[in-house]
Amino acid sequence: MVQNKQTFDKEKVHFNLIKYQKHGKNFELAVDPDLAIKYKKSGKRDDEVLRDLLKSEKVFEDVSKGLLAPDENIILVFKTNKFFDVANRMILEGEIQLTAEYREKLRDEKRRKIVQLIHRSAINPKTNTPHPISRIEDAILEAKVKVDELKKAEDQVQEILAKLKLVIPIRFDEKVLSIHLPLQYAAKLHTLLQSYGKIEKENWLPDGSFMCKLKIPAGITNEVFDELNSKTHGAINIEIE
Repeated sequence: MVQNKQTFDKEKVHFNLIKYQKHGKNFELAVDPDLAIKYKKSGKRDDEVLRDLLKSEKVFEDVSKGLLAPDENIILVFKTNKFFDVANRMILEGEIQLTAEYREKLRDEKRRKIVQLIHRSAINPKTNTPHPISRIEDAILEAKVKVDELKKAEDQVQEILAKLKLVIPIRFDEKVLSIHLPLQYAAKLHTLLQSYGKIEKENWLPDGSFMCKLKIPAGITNEVFDELNSKTHGAINIEIE
């Protein structure tokens, strides 16, 4: 790999980077952040994906200044100057550094997912009904909740719920539904029931119909009632225990 002196002008541009440091040497790649994150999580080499995620097939010492890494430094650290061998190792072993703009994009996406999870599982204990999504969003702002863009939404929910309790009445709850599906819908809707929650005490009756206890997040109770009644044209028997 022979690197030309420079491929980027010294513009005031921020980049999403792969950063790799060893033996006092610094190496950087300019990358597409979504593809780079997926590639790193995969843990395996794929040259076709590498070509897609790289903004330039050059190894930099400092991307923002357009400074390329000297070939002798690349060979010293990676024991090769083959670009895709080097790039693969940098991505799998190096650190992803994201721009502030991209981090904010991730935070917005993670915040929306957290709101959906809370809306699905939580209720207002004063009314035993779900909070509207807009109320949860407002409460997150009011409680000054900080969302970690790199942490799984599911791993942040309990901590955020504790903060929301300071500004709105809210708690996680579950409902148990007693369901009886007639023969013509029993097999067809069994998978749908599983997607809502946990099926307990299921029983296939001699006439081919299906009965069960279904434990679901309290926040989706109305959704479950509406969807099952719609799909069975009202032929389902469903009650809250």
